[in-house]
Amino acid sequence: MPPAVPPATPPGPPAPAAGAGAAPPPTPAVPLTALLAHEELGLRQIAGPDAAATGAVVHWVHTSEMADPYPYLLGGELLLTAGVHIPGTDAGADSRAYDADTYAARIVAAGGAALGFGVAPVHDTVPRTLLDACDRHGLPLLEVPPRTTFSGVARAVWQLMAEARHAELRRVTQAQQGLAAAAARPDAVPALLRQLAVRLGGYAALYGPDGAPTRTAGALPAQEPGADAALARLVEVVTPGAGAGPVPAAASDTLAGVHLAAYPLAGAHGLALGVATPRREPGDHTLAGVAAVLLSLLTAPHQGAAESARSAALVRLLLGARPEDVLPLLGAERWTVVHARVRHTAPEQGPPDPAALAAALGSTLVDSTGAGDGGQGGDAAPPAASGSPVVSAPSAAPAPLVTPAVPAPPLPPVAPVVRLLLPADRGPSPQAGWTLGVSAPAGAGALLAADAQAARALRRAEAARTALVRHRESGLAGLVAPAEADAHARELLAPLGDSAPLTETLRTWLSLHGSWDRTAAALSVHRNTVRQRVARCAALLATDLDDPDVRMELWFALSRRS
Repeated sequence: MPPAVPPATPPGPPAPAAGAGAAPPPTPAVPLTALLAHEELGLRQIAGPDAAATGAVVHWVHTSEMADPYPYLLGGELLLTAGVHIPGTDAGADSRAYDADTYAARIVAAGGAALGFGVAPVHDTVPRTLLDACDRHGLPLLEVPPRTTFSGVARAVWQLMAEARHAELRRVTQAQQGLAAAAARPDAVPALLRQLAVRLGGYAALYGPDGAPTRTAGALPAQEPGADAALARLVEVVTPGAGAGPVPAAASDTLAGVHLAAYPLAGAHGLALGVATPRREPGDHTLAGVAAVLLSLLTAPHQGAAESARSAALVRLLLGARPEDVLPLLGAERWTVVHARVRHTAPEQGPPDPAALAAALGSTLVDSTGAGDGGQGGDAAPPAASGSPVVSAPSAAPAPLVTPAVPAPPLPPVAPVVRLLLPADRGPSPQAGWTLGVSAPAGAGALLAADAQAARALRRAEAARTALVRHRESGLAGLVAPAEADAHARELLAPLGDSAPLTETLRTWLSLHGSWDRTAAALSVHRNTVRQRVARCAALLATDLDDPDVRMELWFALSRRS
């Protein structure tokens, strides 16, 4: 006979759950109604508050047969159980270990979103005591039919999460294009505010140095009359001179269901962007950040025709104009591209400001919204050189599954890449809190290659844990005519085809002297993935990558393939 399980701890603080008080998980929320509408699952809500009325959402799925799952819940779970711990089964459960009221209360206290009870093979029906307990404690209770496996429920949740993430990416992409187009209109500032208000479904305002809105678009949510005063207080937080400490990059608050946020505009002109929305959707912060960057360009203090041309050139770059047509307006013929990512942040100083970094380097801030390689190993698109507006995407990807039913811990979000452009005669120096990758000087027509150089230099700097790495051309490049070198590179690397993962893995692996761990860190992949890719490269190229002569020749060819 198995030993008796100790009685469940009553609701209270003695054993806090792992996720008690934790921030919401980074995964997209799945409405409980979407799971109930999934015909293949056949789920049915039989107790607790109506999911449609409460708007209940699920962030992940957890399976547990413990009498007290509270210490192991993170919050937001759909907890699945077959009721093995409930007395009256053949599982040998001890009646002293189970109390339906305590069980439901503990799940609610841990932040569980809902309870799914599998009918069969342990129970033929959901116990009446559990139904009543879920009704009393406001816990949605779903009946899982015998034909539906718990792994099938988990798989459906992950599929719905993937669909939500794709919808978020589409929304952000379309909205960014709308914002960029509005910034090119003759009435750029009011047009951009109107576009932002429409995309966010709320209110957007440009605040002047006196803290009063100078231009507005949309309408403040009617349910909270004090939202305008609360938003003005947030604007004071993000404008220079608001306090003794450094100015934060953004400030947010919630007032009676109204979501408020304020963003300072780059420069010393004391302007800020304020937004108020009746709901907070994924991607709203990204869209407001893009609007703040564009407004910074459009409202920067002008010092004559040259400064006006500079702002116009930057907006045209963001809209996808050809660099060779735009960069002459910025007053230089040769340029250096810099990729930067936050290395560390001192809590008392707040997050490093891309605009402050640009000012310290004497450079032009081209993109601080996350565009670039994102640390995933691919070459970044150049500053609007690809012919399309700059588009950024969320950096955190869904975590892989350890089993079909249990998700792995989500990967930490990757800090966005800040891209800067500065005249070639200004050599960037290391900056506190930042990791920098610097390209070789390039003309307007070679910015695509220079941007790729800066991306690779940043990855090498992060892998080597150094503050700044500059791209350096190989000495052999000067001994071979460029056309002949390019032809040789194409012929030598032809077996790799157009596979960017293979090419970039081989390039990074060679640059780090064959180190599996440092290459994996630079590409943000597992070391086994690096080994598999390098082995595939060796097989396709039919060569021995341990031969130093082979490595030298491949490195020369890869340096010609940007």
